[in-house]
Amino acid sequence: MNVFYEEDGGFKVASIMTEADSSMQVEASTGKRSKIKTANVLMRFEGSLSGFLEAAQTEAETLDTDFLWECSGESEFGFESLAEEYYGGKPSRQQAAAIAIKLHSAPMYFYRKGKGQYKAAPEETLKAAMAGVEKKRQQAELMALMTAQLTSRQLPESIFAKLDQLLYAPDKNAMEWKALEQAATELKMLPVQVLHDAGAIPSIHDYHLGAFLREYFANGTEFPDFSLATLPEDLPVSEVQAFSIDDSTTTEIDDALSVTRLPNGNTQVGIHIAAPALGVTPRESLDHEVMKRLSTVYMPGHKITMLPETAIRPFSLDAGETKPALSLYLEVAADYSVVQQHSRLERVQIAHNLRHDTLEPYFNENTLETDSGHPLWQPLVFLFHFAESLEKARGKYDPTKPQPVDYNFYVTDGIVSIINRQRGSPMDKLVAELMIAANSQWGLLLAEHNVPGIYRAQNGGKVYMTTKAEGHQGLGVAQYAWCTSPLRRAVDLINQRQIISVLTMQEPVYAANGDEIVGHMRNFDQTYNAYNEFQTRMERYWCLQYLVQENIQEVEATVWRENLVRLSGLPYMTKVYGMPVLKPGSKVQLSVQKIDTLLMELECKFLRVIEETVADNTEIASVAETGGAPEDVAENT
Repeated sequence: MNVFYEEDGGFKVASIMTEADSSMQVEASTGKRSKIKTANVLMRFEGSLSGFLEAAQTEAETLDTDFLWECSGESEFGFESLAEEYYGGKPSRQQAAAIAIKLHSAPMYFYRKGKGQYKAAPEETLKAAMAGVEKKRQQAELMALMTAQLTSRQLPESIFAKLDQLLYAPDKNAMEWKALEQAATELKMLPVQVLHDAGAIPSIHDYHLGAFLREYFANGTEFPDFSLATLPEDLPVSEVQAFSIDDSTTTEIDDALSVTRLPNGNTQVGIHIAAPALGVTPRESLDHEVMKRLSTVYMPGHKITMLPETAIRPFSLDAGETKPALSLYLEVAADYSVVQQHSRLERVQIAHNLRHDTLEPYFNENTLETDSGHPLWQPLVFLFHFAESLEKARGKYDPTKPQPVDYNFYVTDGIVSIINRQRGSPMDKLVAELMIAANSQWGLLLAEHNVPGIYRAQNGGKVYMTTKAEGHQGLGVAQYAWCTSPLRRAVDLINQRQIISVLTMQEPVYAANGDEIVGHMRNFDQTYNAYNEFQTRMERYWCLQYLVQENIQEVEATVWRENLVRLSGLPYMTKVYGMPVLKPGSKVQLSVQKIDTLLMELECKFLRVIEETVADNTEIASVAETGGAPEDVAENT
């Protein structure tokens, strides 16, 4: 006696050797013996095992599933009873097995209800299931077509329609993503590379920018409708003639300086800061947008301003105009000590907007002793010596300290130029020290009047933000509040509002123990860091683009540590695999092997050692041109 039984989701046949109440020992035609449950046996039959199952499967392939479904009725049924009805009489054992095999292979048509028992699917359910199968089939065909197009460097229309999502926030269950992923696997590439090769990324620069905009400017960079507050009519007009010092690309001019000789022989130094706090009303439309943006976003060749142009121009300290300003006046004695100081809210005449590139030939390390012929040479030299005195008072003066290199990126019509300029020049020191003085003094003013502000503090090497006046070890000051860039940073605007409340003897805009100022501070700290990371990423992109643009085949670099080097003349660090172990600060020559601006990768091959040196960490920082700003400069750039 043989058995036709179910095991592991399929059907088998075997000869019975021994049988118990609930199990039996059987032997297959191959001679393999096994123990099976009696409950799994669907049918017993006599005769030869050889060819039985094959013949049943062949017969099953001839059966029409739809016809079987029509014959099955609505009640449960056994496969043998359906076989009898289908064949019009008692079926052979192979015919019965064929029916069982066919029913088993069509789960959409027939629901299993137990040992050899089935129930036909309701008509509506079957139609829905069939539609689902057809949809999957069509999707599979479309996915295969999209994959084939992508592997052939063609962009399918459905991929193009969902391009933004696929680039920045893919739905891993979407058919388009699966097709893209399959193409990437076949091509041994990343999905973004496949899209680029298919022409989906016409501008790699815009691809990198788009990732940032999607996260931080999801609703676009346009400003909402707003109105500026009416400026006070009783602001006094200062008698000073102020001038600013900025890069040639700066359009938001928020700080200026003045130098005035006093009758008593001392000199009055004025630090004048644009006063947008007079125009941007707290908690109204424009202010809400400012507190979302929190800072101007900078990148080579482009910026996203914190304030709209129509709100910048009335307050930017542009030459030839008289603008409202928050001024700090320092009376400086002949020995450059500060005799007294006071702050005023006023209008200031802006005489000049000096630019780094045109000022530097007249005002540098070599023109401090002899008049260079610049109209403002004398006040500039005075301010420089005063700045040195301020630096000494902070305990940070060290003329032997190596100065890192600053890099300015200028992009015009896709062509980039990268200009490096040694930090610590008279222009840099002059502006940095006076801004540090203003930020420190105004931070003290708020603290003395118990008015909350947002401070930068440093303790134990860690720089952090706080609403309390705390020391800044890196700068060597008792307190430090960002106040000098209110056109570009929300923290400075907030602090300016608080300072104005003190000077005008009004209630502070932000309460001492309120959550509002703390919330703004925390949001700013997180967002500002993200903006800086984005700026660094875009600068790296333009460094790579510069290598492509100039067709640079070999480049000099300085070893930073192990296989990490910094390219000479560019703020770009990369790893060089296969480079011998060299001491930090050593100069090496590299061959440029591959530049990928899409993945932001640079592959270089070590060629030779130019110079091997022994350097301590300070020297390395200078030699490697870190570009990392020391705290006193970084806080004011």
